[in-house]
Amino acid sequence: MKKTYRIKKNEEFQHVFKNGKSFANRQLVIYFLHKQEQTHFRIGLSVSKKIGNAVVRNQIKRYLRQAFLELKPQVKPSLDIVIIARAPVKDMDYHDIKKSLIHVLSKTESIKRS
Repeated sequence: MKKTYRIKKNEEFQHVFKNGKSFANRQLVIYFLHKQEQTHFRIGLSVSKKIGNAVVRNQIKRYLRQAFLELKPQVKPSLDIVIIARAPVKDMDYHDIKKSLIHVLSKTESIKRS
């Protein structure tokens, strides 16, 4: 995923936390904020050290990025999205994480129904 699709700075994360809305399921928490001037969505990923070592955390982030890459045509373009992984994610494979992501995104109505 290109760097223009990522949220990297702490100020941007904090802006989404303070001004956005959140939804969650057992595996993921999603904060999202509508930005009308944006031409594409941006995502920020947060995986705590409590979930596992660096290898596990990076694998979870890769799975989430790949799921967003596949869902790119369906995700509404004017969003900043921050995803926080919870502990059950460490025991899931890619398809389970993608399914969980689709579930929580559909709750936020930030994904277009096909």
